[in-house]
Amino acid sequence: MTERLSLDKVSATPEAVEFLNEIIADHGPVLFHQSGGCCDGSSPMCYKRSEFIVGDQDVLLGMIGDTPVYISASQYEAWKHTDLIIDVVPGRGGMFSLDNGREKRFLTRSTVCAVPG
Repeated sequence: MTERLSLDKVSATPEAVEFLNEIIADHGPVLFHQSGGCCDGSSPMCYKRSEFIVGDQDVLLGMIGDTPVYISASQYEAWKHTDLIIDVVPGRGGMFSLDNGREKRFLTRSTVCAVPG
């Protein structure tokens, strides 16, 4: 597999890093994959690294500490001029995401980047 790499286009709030560390303590190394589905469109899904196969069309947006953050190539095309910020809010995570059932969940926020002219 050839991994596609963007510039470092992802960061996390201190609250999200703390929550991520709780999940890593429970499950070991994880990764995020930015959902593009209709139900979890702003939810970065959190999976055990050993249980998720990164696809040939996935783009590595960057790292949060040692945790990689991926997005599908088609989603990346729509979001490539955006910096993504992983945050945490009250609620339930995506059905298969490791934040599910913890009464708080990850959420992706964004800021528009300067577009070269």
